[in-house]
Amino acid sequence: MSTQHSDLHSKLTLGGLLISLGIIYGDIGTSPLYVMKAILGLDFAINKALVLGGVSCVFWTLTLQTTIKYVLITLSADNHGEGGIFALYALVKRTKIKWLIIPAIIGGSALLADGIITPPISVSSAVEGIRTFYPQINTIPIVIGILFVLFTIQQFGTKLVGKFFAPIMFLWFMMLGILGVIQISSNLEVLKAINPYYAYHLLIADKGINPEGFYVLGFVFLCTTGAEALYSDMGHCGRKNIRISWIFVKITLLLNYFGQAAYLIQHEGETLRSLGGSNSNPFYLSMPTWFQPIGIVIATLAAVIASQALISGSFTLINEAMRLNFWPKVRIKYPTELKGQLYIPSINWLLLLGCIGIVLHFEESSNMEHAYGLAIILCMIMTTVLLNFYLIMKRVKLYFIMPLIAIYTVIEFSFFMANITKFAEGGYVTLFIAILLILIMTTWYLAKQISKNYTKFVKIDDYKKVMAELSVDLSIPKYATHLVYMTNAGRTDEIEEKVMYSILQKRPKRADIYWFVHVNILNEPYRKEYKVTKIIEDDLFRIDFNLGFREPTKINLMFKEVLTDMVKNGEVDVTSRYESLSKNNILGDFKFVLSEKFISNDSDLLWHEKIIMNTYFLIKKFSLSEGNAFGLDSSSVKIEQFPLVLHPPEKIDLIRLQ
Repeated sequence: MSTQHSDLHSKLTLGGLLISLGIIYGDIGTSPLYVMKAILGLDFAINKALVLGGVSCVFWTLTLQTTIKYVLITLSADNHGEGGIFALYALVKRTKIKWLIIPAIIGGSALLADGIITPPISVSSAVEGIRTFYPQINTIPIVIGILFVLFTIQQFGTKLVGKFFAPIMFLWFMMLGILGVIQISSNLEVLKAINPYYAYHLLIADKGINPEGFYVLGFVFLCTTGAEALYSDMGHCGRKNIRISWIFVKITLLLNYFGQAAYLIQHEGETLRSLGGSNSNPFYLSMPTWFQPIGIVIATLAAVIASQALISGSFTLINEAMRLNFWPKVRIKYPTELKGQLYIPSINWLLLLGCIGIVLHFEESSNMEHAYGLAIILCMIMTTVLLNFYLIMKRVKLYFIMPLIAIYTVIEFSFFMANITKFAEGGYVTLFIAILLILIMTTWYLAKQISKNYTKFVKIDDYKKVMAELSVDLSIPKYATHLVYMTNAGRTDEIEEKVMYSILQKRPKRADIYWFVHVNILNEPYRKEYKVTKIIEDDLFRIDFNLGFREPTKINLMFKEVLTDMVKNGEVDVTSRYESLSKNNILGDFKFVLSEKFISNDSDLLWHEKIIMNTYFLIKKFSLSEGNAFGLDSSSVKIEQFPLVLHPPEKIDLIRLQ
């Protein structure tokens, strides 16, 4: 890991605090736009018990769920400074408990599904404020236009845009705090909602006070939906910067929630619709009339930034999923030199299509509230499961772990039960997307495992003599000066049987030097190391690259760098062996051979393996080729087809006739 990157995590800096505001608090920071509106409903008469109970629930959710679970405990579970559910899985994978892959895949898929609904709900909630002045305006084209611009600028990287993020988010949080203080100062009674009794009273109250009953928790939960994204983006900002900046963010959020509550208590007996007409949002209603246009502009900018945070998080998540063999290989671009900054075109445009679909399907932010939350609570439950094993792995005392996990199991399953009621009203959308992602990740992982289980490895020692002789056999035309095979063999003394078949039998391939290249993806995010093993003097070498799961696999460039180093040390001569070229010190040609598998007709697959492998090959058609995934120059790559024989049938006893 670079010094610069480690400094980010060990130091508390003003720059780090500002970056934290700009990058990671967008989702959780824009929740005041819709939480109180969702809790009250548009047509239910405002009453003091409902308002105080609602804001009390919000206070304790932000304290227990966001502050204690995520900011204090979960942020400690970092993988060399990186956070997120896949980074946590990479840590607990060391326990060798195989089923932990289930919560990792479910949690990652749910977080990605959430990324499709966060931009529409945030932008819609902000833009709908325009109805204060133009009640009949159709906000759908405006929302789609903003989303289109937002997703289009992703390809240029967020470095330039990021410079504007922090000041806008600082302005946003200051606005939240000041608006809250103004309302609270006129009604200090609202502060008694800090007492958890009001939250308890709301949850057990009859329908006359709270039309939703216990299920109001489904709307309360919206105030903490950004907590998981906060953990995912730890690699960008550092733990200390997040913990300190959260103090400021939490205070301003609570001031605004309590401010909205203070305003609503003064209008007891009325409904939100009667107060605001077509724009019945207590967030805007609690503002002075003259300030509302400014508030709408700042809220819209903050909502765009909230969307940006989740888009960046989705790119990071897919990148980690690819490294863990959960996702097909897709093209990754690095628009800036900034560490961890990446852009995945396919995911970007799929997210945009998903977001536009959500806007067209639900139309209003109030309808989207029903779809929001169900997927993310699934992700939080899965994080709790993995966190439990992380604490055990760290040898934390059981008397601390057991009550902690029990408390969060009760809290999160309560939220889950409350959110499951949203299924028919819109929750099915995010759940459907999450299930689709779970199926893709599971299929890809299982297919890789099946393929791995039936890959046959042979000892290189058995082939040393024939390879040394092949290298100098002039009766066979030379295939290349340097012939390079990518291998999955973890041991340096082994190679796939298909590689030896390709060199010796498919069409004997004479080369001056053979290279076996293996890429080992590590459980930590940032490391670039390599090791060279000399198998046959001047004839066969193996290079092992040890790369962090967030490092780009630019094998072409890395391979050249290794060769330069080896030439400098006198370990290898890479000049061409053709006489005329050798005289003039021309570099030898390099040929990479990659294998593509197909299911052999001789395979005897079980029914579930047949489904997995056929789906795998279907998905593979839309993914990046091996050559492109390894960053190889297509002109120097040869693709060979190899049959994948699974469960070969028993020997057929044929009888020879005389």
